[in-house]
Amino acid sequence: MKHTILCVDDEIDNVDALERIFRSKYTVLKATSGAQALALLDQNLDPIALIITDQRMPQMTGVEFLSQTLLSHPETMRILLTGYTDMESIISAVNSGQIYRYINKPWDPVDLTNTVDRAVERFEMKIELKQKNIDLQNALSELQVLDQAKNQFMILINHELKTPLTSILSFSELLKETRLNEEQELCASRIEKGANRLKDLVDDVLTIVSAETKTLKPKISPFEMSSLLVNLQPALQSAMNKKNQTLTKNWSDKRIVADQALVQQVLERIVHNASKFGSENEPIKIETEVSQPHRMRLTVSNRGPQISPQVIDKILRPFFLDEDVMNHSVGMGLGLTLCQAILKAHGSQLSIENTLGGVQVSFDIPCL
Repeated sequence: MKHTILCVDDEIDNVDALERIFRSKYTVLKATSGAQALALLDQNLDPIALIITDQRMPQMTGVEFLSQTLLSHPETMRILLTGYTDMESIISAVNSGQIYRYINKPWDPVDLTNTVDRAVERFEMKIELKQKNIDLQNALSELQVLDQAKNQFMILINHELKTPLTSILSFSELLKETRLNEEQELCASRIEKGANRLKDLVDDVLTIVSAETKTLKPKISPFEMSSLLVNLQPALQSAMNKKNQTLTKNWSDKRIVADQALVQQVLERIVHNASKFGSENEPIKIETEVSQPHRMRLTVSNRGPQISPQVIDKILRPFFLDEDVMNHSVGMGLGLTLCQAILKAHGSQLSIENTLGGVQVSFDIPCL
């Protein structure tokens, strides 16, 4: 496919000379005035790769003509021909006409041909880049639609799961009130345990989706740091006892401005991970410090195996499991993702770092 170029000069001999130079390689349009050239641009449906125009023309200069083409043909390349060493015109052309190059008359045919070829190549690159940007924008729009559909599906499926779960848990409670033999009690207990585990998973996913869709609304209010509790679930407390782990806290006397229940949930999940992957006979520490004015940093640290940088980069992603490094036997890999979602709603985020003896996880929160 031949590219189209437009040659404009009030001297017909110059226009004919330009046509003879380029007609074998390009489709050449000719005009002897700016007004005629503008009319040609309006009539021509094919994209114009390049405009070559003389500067000194009656009624309309080359710079004035090029300036008028910017809106209608923004991708078109522009070359200005001038028989004068008129720096003011050249500067004006660069600023208002956005020329690619200016060439003095009389032109050197080889230099002019090379310049035109490079200008057309630049035009092709601009068109290709524009198309790629359009493709990327379309792809982004499709991803946004898919992401929205995913979130709506997750909300729908999780809400739908809650209805049968409620029935299962309710009838499990009723079963406990009846006389059961040992085997039946074991089955009822396992049903209840599985249902509760599924309920926790549904609640976690709903919280993550709510944070991603910006519908999670934390109940922000000031509270004393000392009132922040870390409630260890019986299973976690039992696991810590078996590993001879202790939990030490160094609370600040500052007041925190956040959703206390959500911050408490974040701490409990981080402590759970610290215990799970921490070494035996080593303490798990919660420490606080003022990281910057009106910001408190809470850090949970444990001694034990370090985490590779590759895993740190992925560990906050939903459903990330790494058997070798994280030693998962149960779970969906949502714990730290949920923490990140909650903190995102507070304008904060998790930081995971290796220390000399283990791992520390920290986050900042507003304080008074």
